[in-house]
Amino acid sequence: MKKSISLHTLGCKLNYSETSTIAGKFHQNGFELRDYGESSDIFVLNTCSVTDNADKECRQIIRSVLNKNPHTYVIVTGCYAQLQPEEIAAINGVDLVLGANEKFRLFDYVNNFEKNELSCVFTSPIEQVTEFDYAYSSDADSRTRAFLKIQDGCNYNCSFCTIPLARGKSRCLDIKTVIENAKKLIDSGYKEIVLTGVNTGDYHFENNSLINVLYELGKLNIPRIRISSIEPNLLNDNIIELVRSSGNFCKHFHIPLQSGDKETLKLMRRRYTRDYYENLIYKLHEKIPGIGIGADVIVGFPGETDERFRNTYEFLEDIPVSYLHVFSYSERRNTHAVTLPGRVDITIRKERSRVLRKLSDEKRLQFFRINLNGIHNVLFETIKEDGYIYGFTENYIKVRIPAALELENKILTTKITGASCPAYTEGEVLYN
Repeated sequence: MKKSISLHTLGCKLNYSETSTIAGKFHQNGFELRDYGESSDIFVLNTCSVTDNADKECRQIIRSVLNKNPHTYVIVTGCYAQLQPEEIAAINGVDLVLGANEKFRLFDYVNNFEKNELSCVFTSPIEQVTEFDYAYSSDADSRTRAFLKIQDGCNYNCSFCTIPLARGKSRCLDIKTVIENAKKLIDSGYKEIVLTGVNTGDYHFENNSLINVLYELGKLNIPRIRISSIEPNLLNDNIIELVRSSGNFCKHFHIPLQSGDKETLKLMRRRYTRDYYENLIYKLHEKIPGIGIGADVIVGFPGETDERFRNTYEFLEDIPVSYLHVFSYSERRNTHAVTLPGRVDITIRKERSRVLRKLSDEKRLQFFRINLNGIHNVLFETIKEDGYIYGFTENYIKVRIPAALELENKILTTKITGASCPAYTEGEVLYN
């Protein structure tokens, strides 16, 4: 009998690509892959550790899996496993904890997958995490988009962030292998490739930067290439011009802001100013009409007074971004931010998060309505249980139409006919 395995991912698109690669290694070794939630002999959890909530969710998932199937061999890897391996190992029923250097060499550390009394922990000091392990995968909710990892780690030193401690220094995949991996995804039938990394814009390999990778990818027979989150100081004029003039790069950027208050940005040790960010957003709209722009923002950072929060709110209200990803600040061990004065009460953080999420809904709905009656190419994904099939425009508007199997993984010319909620728009396919 084949042993069975299920996997689950917490966190970013980069984690999803890495989980898919780990799943592929099990498949190559003769294991039966099962969906998360199904009973399996082995369970792998790829963790995030951006916030305290991510850590809590990790622990809850492990306990839930073991409650349903106490004989499952549990493997935990990812950022939380690198940062706090002993904390995870202390959870009753966890069998193996693997750090950043070890997760792609899982079969070097275990072979029979028999449960033991105590957890085994294999992690390396983060200074030793220097190799690049490539990964590419499908979206967890889609068989139409694939995530392609081109960069890992981070050399930045933002005061709130543990990513450099969890993933090490910035390192990149050579262009030749990037292109080879992209071709494999194209041959598998994917219509969109999403470039991922911890700090994707910081791509450097030998004498090549991100723009060189983009030029080469643009030559491939792929309808869509989307750049995932990119730091504002790394989104340069060459990249903007390529996206403006290209037929296959999506007119969409996700650009972290984190705070719209000048003093808070300094305390966060971000590499740009509020004015720089504002000018960039308006430049993008000028160069690429109809562009969709998302932004990350953190509320409740130490020293964030009512006035500083109001500065952030008013800044985001005024600039033409399409949606927000809102995070409540979470104290992370071994970061500079935990030493800063002016702790913001948890209840205030939650309320500020609620206020900005409401603003995000308003801005997204406004963006939808600007595009009402517009004609877009929509990449339709999989049919949902509600009887609709959903897809995204090139500028990242979610569109739904009545379900039809023949529409899956098709890019269709579609008119946006309705925009009454911030979750999605209504569409009508005009022609194939």
